[in-house]
Amino acid sequence: MAGNGNGKDPVLVVVQLTGGNDFMNTVIPYTNPVYYDNRPTVGIPQDQVLPFTDSLAFHPKMGPFKEMYDAGDIAIVQGIGYPNSSRSHFRGMDIWHTCEPDKVSTVGWLGRTIRELDPKGESPLTGVNFGVGLPRAMAMPGVPVTSVSNLDNYGLMSGIGAEIQRNEALDIFKEMYGPAVGTGPVMEYLAQTGQDVLTGADMIKVAPEQYESSIEYANNPIAKALRDVARVHTADLGTRIFYTAHGGYDVHANENPIQPQLIGDLSGAISDFFADIREHNASDNVLVMVFTEFGRRIYDNGSGTDHGSGGGAFFIGDQVSGGLYAEYPSIERAKWLNGEDMAHNIDFRGIYGTALEQWLGVEAAPVVGGHYEQINPLS
Repeated sequence: MAGNGNGKDPVLVVVQLTGGNDFMNTVIPYTNPVYYDNRPTVGIPQDQVLPFTDSLAFHPKMGPFKEMYDAGDIAIVQGIGYPNSSRSHFRGMDIWHTCEPDKVSTVGWLGRTIRELDPKGESPLTGVNFGVGLPRAMAMPGVPVTSVSNLDNYGLMSGIGAEIQRNEALDIFKEMYGPAVGTGPVMEYLAQTGQDVLTGADMIKVAPEQYESSIEYANNPIAKALRDVARVHTADLGTRIFYTAHGGYDVHANENPIQPQLIGDLSGAISDFFADIREHNASDNVLVMVFTEFGRRIYDNGSGTDHGSGGGAFFIGDQVSGGLYAEYPSIERAKWLNGEDMAHNIDFRGIYGTALEQWLGVEAAPVVGGHYEQINPLS
């Protein structure tokens, strides 16, 4: 049975950690000497971590996350990935966005999902992205999506301001996808998308006007984006899929302090977001899914960590049955993938399938391109 049993339409919030978040420094195998032997530079000292089992701990900057985990609101998906994982950011993210590891596709998994939720394309607010441009995950010809870079200004734009913002967003989209898919399909898609952006602006401008909250979000990009999600969600405009990206996770150098700052910001923002929507009695139909395009290598490079595989994802929400799902990849040297990586234990398409079938009530196979093992993180 999909959804939340409360009569409200289920809402999925997808948070993309761009650059390849280091899962081993997020959920830390703090009792395993292999971790410390291979990470003399970036390893987090055992006396600083936030243990939640006798072998795993959160990064010390993730206090709010640990509180939510202890309350049973976070399911950790361990060892998520796919066979022959790509180490290219562009291609790796592309595969996650389209569920097509073997060919380049222009159609995103959430684009297909939005079409299922709103088959006639009646509302440009069924799917809303907060950020510049449009993630390929949400792209599908004929599927209207609204993309907002600044909610406070968005509904206030005059015709000309809206036109300029629309053109900037479409230019970025063209640059991102033109080389991979050819300008013909991209231009065709853009022609259909342009008008939806303007329609969405008119409809979404009521959200900031209606919103009041006692929650004070931090002043960082992910907190601002999730506050925007809260403002639109609590305005009850019928949005079913929200998307936002948090960048900067490509930590080849200076991993500490960069990654701690990012996961600290993320942890605080998600905690504030749930406090906010709970205050509005609007949390029981919201599921947050956090993902990244790959994990990082088991050993550090003296300053950071290089691209790897076998990362982690999270499901977060009131309806989540918290805990650990799938298996933490073995970090014993004999089990290293390619002699340097964590192996994946569950296919990301099964995790998408979990959200699609068990939460949104959408059949997974046509969206993700097949049948993949799911987990059961929803109570």
